Amino acid sequence: MDSLAELNERHRKFVEDRNWQRHQSPKNLVMALTGEVGELNELFQWLTPEESRTVSDERKRAVALEMADVLIYLVRLADEMGIDLVAAAHEKCEINERKYPAEAFKGNGMRPHEYKESK
Repeated sequence: MDSLAELNERHRKFVEDRNWQRHQSPKNLVMALTGEVGELNELFQWLTPEESRTVSDERKRAVALEMADVLIYLVRLADEMGIDLVAAAHEKCEINERKYPAEAFKGNGMRPHEYKESK
């Protein structure tokens, strides 16, 4: 099971088996997603950038489980909205590639908001 479609089918069945479909509105899914992102954020709160790159195995597992919650809710939201999440992500990559051309950033370490300001 390694595709978003398979993950979506598995979680859709999980929801159906528990009769939770009535709670799966886009609004509720966004609220749940936001809560899970907050829990993920909490695991990194107060860490230095270096500490965030070298977390313990225990914290890394906690991060993985929170990331899984975020992914599951995001995939469910896409399903409820009839959005092909992978296609939308590819479209967004294309938009970003045009908006932030690689040649403008090579070797200068400029951040996206700095590029906008320098135009």
